[in-house]
Amino acid sequence: MRITFTLGLLLLLLSGYSCEKKTEEPQNDLPSSLTIDLLSVNHETAEVVFQATAVNATRFEFFPGDAESPALSNSDGFFEYQFDSPGNYPYAVRAYGASDKYIKADGIVEIIAPEVEVPLNQGYFSPESYSGYQLTWYDEFNGSGIDEQKWGFDLGDGCPNLCGWGNNELEFYRRENASVSGGTLIIEAKNQYFQNRNYTSAKLKTSDKFSFRYGRVDIRALLPKGQGLWPALWMLGDNINTVGWPASGEIDIMEMRGGGGRENQVLGTMHWDNDCHSHIGGAYTKSSGTFAEAYHVFSIVWDETAIRWYVNNQEFYVADITSANMTEFHQNFWLIFNVAVGGNFGGDPDFTTIFPQKMKVDYVRVFQHLK
Repeated sequence: MRITFTLGLLLLLLSGYSCEKKTEEPQNDLPSSLTIDLLSVNHETAEVVFQATAVNATRFEFFPGDAESPALSNSDGFFEYQFDSPGNYPYAVRAYGASDKYIKADGIVEIIAPEVEVPLNQGYFSPESYSGYQLTWYDEFNGSGIDEQKWGFDLGDGCPNLCGWGNNELEFYRRENASVSGGTLIIEAKNQYFQNRNYTSAKLKTSDKFSFRYGRVDIRALLPKGQGLWPALWMLGDNINTVGWPASGEIDIMEMRGGGGRENQVLGTMHWDNDCHSHIGGAYTKSSGTFAEAYHVFSIVWDETAIRWYVNNQEFYVADITSANMTEFHQNFWLIFNVAVGGNFGGDPDFTTIFPQKMKVDYVRVFQHLK
């Protein structure tokens, strides 16, 4: 062992005196830390959007299914791909370095077949008139588009003044997510990456177009379902831009927390400023099924003394508004229809949430006492 070591050391020392210039070994440019984020899945069209990232990557390739050749290749790792039909699809992504060495990651994406459409005539219908009342404002959504003489939109994500609209919501509101078809208003929540948000939806309102004080409101609607979905039919006071919230008052005709076995229950709530934020409300729970299986009519009856909440004309909560500190509820209010995604109220979507989800409104009718 001593001889072998001495000879090896001698060779090493002699090599150090060589006049020959040595070529340096190339640096290892193999990428690392490859991650793939599934940004959106459109189950109706079988379209998916992926974002791949990796350290030292110069280009990426996307392999759908068991394909031996890449379907897509680019330098930013952003891939949009449409599968043929619903099903479970394996996929792989390669990240290449400058010397064309690569690392690979794979996964499975599930495309779920859309559910059967709920017929418009399935569910409850409210009367078209009430004794002692007159119909003063309505929308039956029988046209080919949204009537912009009646409806405006909130757009964006609330930033910079009210990011997440004050509830840490995840959606970006767009006009494109609202439409009229088949006699219904459709508000569609999508798992769609837009303006640095992973979800899009729509929020309609009648501010600066229609507001009222006291009366009966009937809204016939079919609700979405899924963890993180938050459909709401509600109202805000006309003076919100001058006094702010909650001093403006808020009346939630209907709101629902999606997921967690909660889709058989809706809430009716009111908010106001009693030196600080105050709120009260009640819940209506179905004996069977969910609010996504048939149309229901969500109503309030509002007068000088009380607000009453109804589902299919069944009263489930009454709030007295005669107190001197509840002046908010004796002024004009306007209507808001929206589907929020995520946030403090019901939590965020998870792997069980199927997108897109739709809230459909058959009609909204406002009745007020005959004068």
